[in-house]
Amino acid sequence: MFFIHFINELGNFTLFFSRILKSLFMPPYRWRVIFQEMEFAGNKSFVVVCIAGAFAGMVVALGSYVGFVKLGAEEWLGSTVCLAVVAQLAPVLTGFMVAAKVGAAYTAEIGTMRVTEQIDALEVMAVDPIHYLVVPRFIACVIMVPILTIFCDASGVFMGYIASTKILSVNAGSYMENTVQVVEFYDILRGILRAVTFGFLIPVVACYKGFSAKGGAKGVGQAVTETVVISLIAILIDNYIFTVVFNYLIFWD
Repeated sequence: MFFIHFINELGNFTLFFSRILKSLFMPPYRWRVIFQEMEFAGNKSFVVVCIAGAFAGMVVALGSYVGFVKLGAEEWLGSTVCLAVVAQLAPVLTGFMVAAKVGAAYTAEIGTMRVTEQIDALEVMAVDPIHYLVVPRFIACVIMVPILTIFCDASGVFMGYIASTKILSVNAGSYMENTVQVVEFYDILRGILRAVTFGFLIPVVACYKGFSAKGGAKGVGQAVTETVVISLIAILIDNYIFTVVFNYLIFWD
């Protein structure tokens, strides 16, 4: 039964995603709504993303320092912290924060519209609910998740530098020199592209669960919980696949 249910859900999700892609290229383009959703996604997640990035940078610095001291390679701490933050931690943490804050809000809002039959009313008025409700949120997340990731990069790298030079007393000059030598623009771009894929996943999962909600307030609450759990697992799986593909491309080159 579980396998049949999973296949059924996967098929419905695929059809839902195909409708979103089809609606992306259909007028009218509601730019005002899109900008409102971008503002919502950015304001909703900006503070928590920066806090998560800051503590991630400090934890990587403090945790890696012990091993580098044993190897006598403290000067390489900066490049390690920066690579860990910009290539892996920042996009994943940003995806987690956006899924928990924005994705949950999307599901709650659309789920409430579903159980109160507002979506049915849109269909009666010949308004495509996918185009009206989902597309602006989809575009907003695809744009804002990479932007939030850049801010997470900045806070993580900066606080990693502060923790390394002020708390651990690592030489600031060697820290910066090795960081500049090792970290390339490609590493930053890799993290941003990773965030773009998360920006695709989060709104699709959140809106799909909202559209699938049933059973009143209890059903909406269950849909919100499922959105967060599925989004986090999907981000981790996507992150693994993305890492494997990029490592293969690097090795192949």
